[in-house]
Amino acid sequence: MILAVVGAQPSWLEVVRAASDQLLLIHERTGYVPRLADALVALIFVNGADPDWQFWTATPKSSPATRRIPIILVSDDAQIRRAALTTGADLTAAPADLPAQMAGLIRDYARVFDGEKLAELDRCCADPLPPLAQQGVEKFNAGEYYPQHDLFEAQWVQTEGPIRDLYRAILQVGIAYYQIERGNHRGALKMLVRSVQWLAILPDVCQGVDVRQLREDSYRVRAALESLNPADISQFDRQLLRPIQVITNH
Repeated sequence: MILAVVGAQPSWLEVVRAASDQLLLIHERTGYVPRLADALVALIFVNGADPDWQFWTATPKSSPATRRIPIILVSDDAQIRRAALTTGADLTAAPADLPAQMAGLIRDYARVFDGEKLAELDRCCADPLPPLAQQGVEKFNAGEYYPQHDLFEAQWVQTEGPIRDLYRAILQVGIAYYQIERGNHRGALKMLVRSVQWLAILPDVCQGVDVRQLREDSYRVRAALESLNPADISQFDRQLLRPIQVITNH
């Protein structure tokens, strides 16, 4: 498993090195995406102290060859961590927290993508959304976030193969929104972070669902939650809980 650390060499480099069989260090823009793709990188760590952190986070998401690689931005600056969630990072961490979090990050997010599995996922994503999942989308878009969970869970149970990740991703985002409405700041963040591992692997459109928009919406919600004191969750802007977009001519 190969991990990449990109940007200026960080103080936390040895934490990542200790967790990796192989470590790829990238600090030059030229050839950034090909190097990630050729090395089959499983996880990218971006140095948020590098002045070009936005380039390092956004660029891999612009290429089909590297879009599925999860990106973790590491920074002491909470404002940069929040901004990173809307510019390409899938997750963020403070350097002081990285040693305790590393094992979980590797376990949950680092992947060497199997070509056959991805091809099967792409084939299934070309199919129409099944009836149960269609009902789940309708409930989600009506703000009925708990019922959508039951529908997508039923669809997940009766489905085999990697397309299950689509249903699992949506239901977890929906439950996060449900927790926001209940005032459960911690529970909402937990579900949003958990959903990343499924959202990251999906193509931008899957069975008509605009996954890219759902991904961006959920990351925006997470950034807003992280900027709020948990006791102030009643002040959360509910307009950020946007509906799922369905593309009918995919």
